[in-house]
Amino acid sequence: MRLLKAGIDIKTIEKLYLKYNNFKMVQYPSRKENCWEFMTCGREIGGEKVAELGICPTLIDLSANGLNDGINGGRICWAVSGTFSGENIKGIFAKKFAEKQLSCMFCDFFKKVNKEEGLENFHFVKP
Repeated sequence: MRLLKAGIDIKTIEKLYLKYNNFKMVQYPSRKENCWEFMTCGREIGGEKVAELGICPTLIDLSANGLNDGINGGRICWAVSGTFSGENIKGIFAKKFAEKQLSCMFCDFFKKVNKEEGLENFHFVKP
């Protein structure tokens, strides 16, 4: 917020954030839709809600890159801390597991990915 108040534009702030936190955007040639594209949440790089809510953790979760043919965590958002659920941001996955589990099971994107991946009968299990 201080940088915005100082007059630095959001694109410059995003670049600085990614650079100084050693995040790298991996461009994976996804042929399937990622959550930020489907949900139009505005938390993608350059999105309208980045200044308010920050860049979505799915974009910078390199550990999930390529899973379900997605970019970073873009097709496994239900397992990434700090993702949306309706209009709320969910916290640490393990701590909020039951709440997030229920919310994600009703999410249209969750259903879409599971159908596309042949996991229509996918169920969460306790960690």
